[in-house]
Amino acid sequence: MKVLVPVKRVIDYNVKVRVKADGSGVDLANVKMSMNPFDEIAVEQAIRLKEAGQAEEIIAVSIGVKQNQETLRTALAMGADRAILIVASEDVHHDVEPLTVAKLLKAVVDEEAPGLVLCGKQAIDNDMNATGQMLAALLGWSQGTFASGLEIDGDNANVTREVDGGLQTIKVKMPAVVTVDLRLNEPRYASLPNIMKAKKKQLDEKTPEDYGVDASPRLEIVKTSEPEARKAGVIVKSVDELVEKLNEAGVI
Repeated sequence: MKVLVPVKRVIDYNVKVRVKADGSGVDLANVKMSMNPFDEIAVEQAIRLKEAGQAEEIIAVSIGVKQNQETLRTALAMGADRAILIVASEDVHHDVEPLTVAKLLKAVVDEEAPGLVLCGKQAIDNDMNATGQMLAALLGWSQGTFASGLEIDGDNANVTREVDGGLQTIKVKMPAVVTVDLRLNEPRYASLPNIMKAKKKQLDEKTPEDYGVDASPRLEIVKTSEPEARKAGVIVKSVDELVEKLNEAGVI
């Protein structure tokens, strides 16, 4: 079984995001970029499936700018077998829309015929949480979202999902799309020898035109702004004053 893992290049989660002065977007100048943490978990899970003898090949896919090669090399160093880069934008400030990403991934799935697609549940830059679900709909495949547990059982996958009320375990027919959550696993660090080997692994570069997909944007970002600064709290002297303040705030 092949496992396809889409990975996205995002601002590193340790970096404080800053908005440009003109409000046209996020400032990416001299900012550290890395693989989306949820996608890292998906790569790790694919590697574990291969180590367990349940997967034969892991293909990492990234859609965006040429710099996404770095992210794919990280996936290859972790243990992916080969990678596909679809250059869908020349501008690092342009984020390829989820529907376009899903259409391109569908084209890759049609070509590669994997038995499982493992995605991060969302990207930490736009938090849309849409690509995996859109891909499953376009393919007509089963889907398991917010996975904190995954077991392959023959032609089925048992997916433990994190829901508002706790945990839910579902059985889905393969092939399937599974979007992973934080508690699924702890991603490994790429060793230096594997980083060196990753430089020689196959990385194919494609364009949306190769797959017959129109990648032109359908949405326009009008303005980007930082959230309002948190206001200072108020110290109350008694329970009665606390109740009065809560009433004023409409809490009770």
